[in-house]
Amino acid sequence: MALVLVALALGVAALLQRRRPEPPTQARWAVPAQVDRSDFEGGDVPWLVAVFTSATCASCDRMMEKAAVLASGVVHVQEVPYQSRRELHERYSIDVVPLVVVADETGVVRASFVGVPSATDLWAAVAEARQPGSSPEPDLGRP
Repeated sequence: MALVLVALALGVAALLQRRRPEPPTQARWAVPAQVDRSDFEGGDVPWLVAVFTSATCASCDRMMEKAAVLASGVVHVQEVPYQSRRELHERYSIDVVPLVVVADETGVVRASFVGVPSATDLWAAVAEARQPGSSPEPDLGRP
């Protein structure tokens, strides 16, 4: 009798689980896989950190503060505001800000972040892109 009740309970649970609706579709933001380095300043340095922003974005200023620290002789950091560089947002289908792309000298995007990562994660992702194996978390910023 107990086995019959357990089997019945399992059958009802399985039926209820199958009737459960699928979760709503989750947004996926487009991140360019490659950029044309001539679209940006700093073409004479090997690495580009492009920060796509908007004046209406409350977290974009925080993102720029974190990214600005990365500027050096080998890393060019450029803010790409929607209001003044709308053509680049459209060209690369940027539909969410802040969005950060880390591109090498050929324009291949080696890391990216949608939203505001921690400074440590951003800096580690740039270090890993520049010198593979240098970060204990080599997948930071990768899709």
